[in-house]
Amino acid sequence: MSSPDLPAAGATAAGVTASGAVSATHPAIAAIRTLALVGPAAAGKTSLAEAMLVKAGMIGAPGSLERGSTVSDHDPLERRLQHSLNSSVMHLTHADTRIHLIDTPGAADFVGQSLPALEAVETAAIVINASTGIEPMALRMMQHAAERHLDRIIIVNKIDAPGVDLQGVLEQIQATFGKECLPLNLPSAGGAQVVDCFYNREGSADFSSVEAAHRALVEQVVEVDGDFVERYLNDGDVDASELHAPLEEALRQGHLIPVCFVSARSGAGVRELLDVIVRLLPNPSEANPPDFLRGEGPDAQPMQATPDPTQHVLAHVFKVTVDPYVGKMGVFRVHQGTVTPNSLLYVGDGRKPFKVGHLFMLQGKDHVEVQKAVPGDICAVAKVDALHFDAVLHDAAEDDHIHLKPLAFPVPVHGLAIEPKRHGDEQRMWEILQKLVDEDPCLKVEHVAATNETIVNGLGDLHLRILLDRLRDVHKFEVNTRPPRVAYRETITAKAEGHHRHKKQTGGAGQFGEVFLRVEPLPRGSGFQFADEVKGGAIPNTFIPAVEKGVREALASGVIAGYSVVDIKVTVHDGKSHSVDSKEIAFVTAGRKAVVAAILEARPIVLEPIVNVEITAPEASTGDITGDLSSRRAQVAGTDAQMAGLMLVRAQAPLAELMSYQNRLNALTSGQGRYTLSLSHYEAVPPTVQQQLTSQHKVAATDD
Repeated sequence: MSSPDLPAAGATAAGVTASGAVSATHPAIAAIRTLALVGPAAAGKTSLAEAMLVKAGMIGAPGSLERGSTVSDHDPLERRLQHSLNSSVMHLTHADTRIHLIDTPGAADFVGQSLPALEAVETAAIVINASTGIEPMALRMMQHAAERHLDRIIIVNKIDAPGVDLQGVLEQIQATFGKECLPLNLPSAGGAQVVDCFYNREGSADFSSVEAAHRALVEQVVEVDGDFVERYLNDGDVDASELHAPLEEALRQGHLIPVCFVSARSGAGVRELLDVIVRLLPNPSEANPPDFLRGEGPDAQPMQATPDPTQHVLAHVFKVTVDPYVGKMGVFRVHQGTVTPNSLLYVGDGRKPFKVGHLFMLQGKDHVEVQKAVPGDICAVAKVDALHFDAVLHDAAEDDHIHLKPLAFPVPVHGLAIEPKRHGDEQRMWEILQKLVDEDPCLKVEHVAATNETIVNGLGDLHLRILLDRLRDVHKFEVNTRPPRVAYRETITAKAEGHHRHKKQTGGAGQFGEVFLRVEPLPRGSGFQFADEVKGGAIPNTFIPAVEKGVREALASGVIAGYSVVDIKVTVHDGKSHSVDSKEIAFVTAGRKAVVAAILEARPIVLEPIVNVEITAPEASTGDITGDLSSRRAQVAGTDAQMAGLMLVRAQAPLAELMSYQNRLNALTSGQGRYTLSLSHYEAVPPTVQQQLTSQHKVAATDD
């Protein structure tokens, strides 16, 4: 498919920079808007995107979530589950302005798809379901958008749902997010239509009054500009058509967060929303600049991209997809310069540029080929293996250390042990998993040496179930899964002696080696120390490494519960050898069995990992959470109030008590809680737990 270049926007527009200075804006840049639809699941973001595409004439009729025919939810899994799992990029044209639109998933498990969309847009549109009001995902996305200095707009959807209290919803919005949240329009005719309150001074609305809403908007906007304040005080009003510059400043400062009312189902307010986007929301030269940094680490310095198509290129990859048939595709936002087919672009600090072959704008699953992309455009290139999430694309060598300020993603802690069903497919499994991790910054794969397991970590049970579905349905790869094992450890609490004589005669040359050693505990976290205090050549120096090898083998496989032994010093101080029968294997065996004998006499214990846990949840759930943590042998360190209605609970708990904790947290918080874990230290398990672990080890050894 092909598409014409950006529509003309008429004469050069006046853009307002973040510093407030007026500058000329290239016509193509003035005719671009970028918007991410974010917020909770079931708020109607996908349906709203469909309605906007219909009103703009991009599609003939809205698709259906039930039929799986929407533009944005084109993934087979999305169609089967009937909700968004990925961010989806679309574009439309309204009033000679190109609007880039990103529909994002609302489930908290897929925030790894939602957050990156904020790096590609000037405006975050927080969509709220009029029937349910403000939900935690709306709170989180509002906070993330504020941290990225984005303009924000609140869209109240489903205004024609039965029994909705729209005035109550607006009051809830203002109580939660602040009095700067003011309606740009109000519902009228029972939610069948909306009436503008910015340009109109009067009209009929279902609640409040257009006159009062207009006055509140004008007063809020003029407050950022002293000249307009004086005019307003003298004249009693200011023509809204003159307020473009102070309006953009108010949006940049967060001094104004507009509220719009729509019904994606009936179409009420959708055309008016498109008018708001074109007339009132910022073009790429009017919003706060993105947080680019030059350099690495603490020495990195802020730098500003210039939304000028004549400058050298700076673009940011905010989404990567890996298709088994198409290959890797990077979706990027152009911040500076112009990208065309045949452009030579570097990926970060890569030394070798790639040549842009085909340049696409995306319309859901469809790739619309274009001939250029200017600042503000969201485009994609395919079949470039070097592309990766968060990469900066550029065409100048001096820009190889530019990157965006990193996003603060939640830490994936919901783990699952995974292995291929068919032996020998381990390498292929790793390759496929790496592709899935490339697509989602909130997935993590690691090999845990302590338990010899491959662990996939995600944000919740749904997150990992979708990963397994993709393995099976997309990549045709079957796996076995189980809960991951806890990486227990063993240690000793006393000194002890150990001895073993290994003697084996098989008819010819025999095997002989005898080892005397002692063990002693070391401070927690010290690891393992080996010392040789053999005197007089009782054990020849050539066999001391064999003794150490045997000791290490025993420590690695564990003694009482099958977990590695740590924080121990082993000293070999005597032994015997035979001039003919002593061999390396004999001293390996003697060392291994001697240290096992010593450990059994040194009051061995099992250690368990203790983790720091931080839980963010609604304040009303705090009591249930702290009570549940106490039942899991946790020590609650304290609680701190977070943004509106949320509380942070800090505690330390045994990792074993928090396996699959997200499921329990979901039950306590109606799915609204999230937690992170970090290793604190190891400490001894309670006697009952040690008895259980040692008994299980004896049973396993007997079965073997």
